[in-house]
Amino acid sequence: MTRKISLGPLNRVEGDLDIQLTLNEKDTESTFIESARINSTLYRGFENLLTGKSVMDALTITPRVCGICSISQSVAAAKAIANFAQIPMAENGQRVTNTLLATEMVADIITHFYLFFMPDFAHPAYKKMPWAEQVNENFTAVSGSQHGMMLKARAEFMHIMGILAGKWPHSMVFQPGGVSKAVSLSEQMKLLGIVANFKSFLEQQLFGDSLANICAIQNQAELENWQQNHSKNHSHFSTFLTISQSLNLTEFGSSTSQFLAFPAFEQNTNNYYHGGVFLDQKIQPLAHEHIVEHHKFAKLYGSEFSPSQGLTQPDVDKKDAYTWCKAPRYNNHVMETGSLARQFIEGDALAQSLVNNTGANIHNRMVLRLIEMAKLVTQIEFWLTEIEPSKSFCHHKALPKEGTGIGLSEAARGSLGHWFSVERGKITNYQLVAPTSWNFSPRDNQNIPGVLEQALADLPYANEKDKQMLQHIIRSFDPCMLCTVH
Repeated sequence: MTRKISLGPLNRVEGDLDIQLTLNEKDTESTFIESARINSTLYRGFENLLTGKSVMDALTITPRVCGICSISQSVAAAKAIANFAQIPMAENGQRVTNTLLATEMVADIITHFYLFFMPDFAHPAYKKMPWAEQVNENFTAVSGSQHGMMLKARAEFMHIMGILAGKWPHSMVFQPGGVSKAVSLSEQMKLLGIVANFKSFLEQQLFGDSLANICAIQNQAELENWQQNHSKNHSHFSTFLTISQSLNLTEFGSSTSQFLAFPAFEQNTNNYYHGGVFLDQKIQPLAHEHIVEHHKFAKLYGSEFSPSQGLTQPDVDKKDAYTWCKAPRYNNHVMETGSLARQFIEGDALAQSLVNNTGANIHNRMVLRLIEMAKLVTQIEFWLTEIEPSKSFCHHKALPKEGTGIGLSEAARGSLGHWFSVERGKITNYQLVAPTSWNFSPRDNQNIPGVLEQALADLPYANEKDKQMLQHIIRSFDPCMLCTVH
């Protein structure tokens, strides 16, 4: 027997999310999820706000897409304008841009771990687990003892935004040729001090080890060895590893095992992340022209469009549509994006070891997200050290009156792209595809489910622990529904 249930709105996700599950109930002890439909419930239309605006207005409007990853939107918009006008970025501008983007990604990752992900393990369903008391004390929503410590460290770390960007969110420092803020030597020293203090928090509280040691973990065996040498009480990272082992989190949340990442963090003529795709069991160069958005199950007009010629027009009564989210596909393939994907594609040794051994799952997404945070903090320190205060921070060039622009970058949750076209100096079309659009997409025009819809299929759903596992899977992607529909 099958029956349908609706869950929502789900808590501790950014924005509004509903999920419809079709349950297969063989008997009272054997119920599992036959299929899932992910519903992004809030239509926003930010893309349409840009039509008719001047090109540079995108730098003001697009950050408002989201209040927690606005830097990511700004960077993608600035890169799109730079591509449109063929403006190279000053090297100092690259370093400041990279620092700001990485700072926001780090802030997102640490917030997700402490406030969104770990509180689920304080659920009464786990009250008999040997780690339950410790988790309840440290991570219970609102009252957890570690929340205040994390928020204080995060707030002090975010002073980087104030110094380099003037404010956060919705910063206005980004330009297609760099940044409008020059950094003095004294500010450079102050910024390095802020990073040093945040590193101390990560090393003393989150990891209980030096970032150098954490970043040096090369494979699954070394990670397991690190865990064996550190008790569950040693650090918050070791607590998570203990929980993951006891709940077998490597066995849940697998999806397509097809990954997508965009180039990110420019370094002169190179990138810290080069981007690419993992298809047919091999890493391949990215070809952005293969990206298409399917509309069959979205409450939007049309069938499918390349983002460069996309359409965002509501069709509320569309037959079979169940969400406002389009279904982005790469060469008609469902692609997972995020920290795991970009590190795997980059050839990171630990990412490849974990994914090759157990696939894309809850455990691996969380481990790689936390270790990526450690690596990004180390990179922030490097980029700040490389700033040369006496040199230019921005290149300038007049904008053409006609043309197109593409801006590809990475956000905490994965690949983010902006596409626009210009006629007579005004934007005629603007489309953006956010990470959660990839991971939380509906079925496509071939009725193939999106990443999360696949990850939830066949999940047992007979008791409270099963229902909690659904929550862990959802939050392992760290969804931002506000960015999903424009």
